[in-house]
Amino acid sequence: MVQDLSSAVVGLAIAFEASWQLALIILAMIPLIGMSGYIQIRFIKGFSADAKAMYEEASQVANDAVGSIRTIASSVQKRRKSKIDPSDESGVKLESLKGEIELRHVSFKYPSRPDVQIFRDLSLAIRSGKTVALVGESGSGKSTVISLLQRFYDPDSGVITIDGIEIDKFQLKWLRQQMGLVSQEPVLFNGTIRANIAYGKQGNASEAEITAAAELSNAHKFISGLAQGYDTMVGERGVQLSGGQKQRVAIARAIIKSPKILLLDEATSALDAESESVVQDALDRVMLNRTTVVVAHRLSTIKGADVIAVVKNGVIVEKGKHDTLINIKDGFYASLVALHMTASS
Repeated sequence: MVQDLSSAVVGLAIAFEASWQLALIILAMIPLIGMSGYIQIRFIKGFSADAKAMYEEASQVANDAVGSIRTIASSVQKRRKSKIDPSDESGVKLESLKGEIELRHVSFKYPSRPDVQIFRDLSLAIRSGKTVALVGESGSGKSTVISLLQRFYDPDSGVITIDGIEIDKFQLKWLRQQMGLVSQEPVLFNGTIRANIAYGKQGNASEAEITAAAELSNAHKFISGLAQGYDTMVGERGVQLSGGQKQRVAIARAIIKSPKILLLDEATSALDAESESVVQDALDRVMLNRTTVVVAHRLSTIKGADVIAVVKNGVIVEKGKHDTLINIKDGFYASLVALHMTASS
């Protein structure tokens, strides 16, 4: 404002010095110029207001359309009754779970893809407190094992047991509470870090439990370094946090309920090398003395597993430790590792 005023005064002074007659004419025109500018500004503001109103109306129509689609989709889904009822309170609940898992002669197809056979007579035993890594080509059904263990689906044939009891005999809500899941893309809710971690225990977690889970997952240090600490809002889907930070919060959420079974579905595959190292260290700590099923393709994630099971065409084709499988001539696991090493280099 001061700069503009001083420029105008100096300009008029120079104009009067150069030609006072012409300067007087220009001076007389200033009110007209000012009025023209005022009218132009009012016109632009009016146009902007009209445009804003039109955009708001269009946005409202779009929101209404999306809302209608959701309503219709919800109505259609209600007509289709799932074979697995998550609200069913009946079923077995054990006082103590060991975590012995066995899949016996399991065959499975997704209901949405009945022409694609995922598993054909698949059998796999996982001892309590041990880590089993599932490896194989993309689409071989590795992640499907996790979905079946959590009873998002039931196998077409064969049985899945935990501690010798078929999993469809357990109360579903209780069964899922015994499992902690860390996936490739963790879903964080638009709330505080504290609330996201506590959600793993259905929101009934004490401050001490939240802090202990964060420390075990290597998350406490970075959380404490934030301006608002555990009260930091993570944003929609955790956009305020980096990939490694989101994953560590997800690990804390998974272990706060002290699960006997830990399910890791490509938990480090979307991270850079530095973040992967920190997250893998956290996973190594939480996997201790827990039955763990790991789905992964990175060698650093799987070679320390107690058992590596190689899935191909719906069956287990190789099983053993890394050092054993890598030395099998023309073995499928050895070829996968060689392919991975070639891609990395």
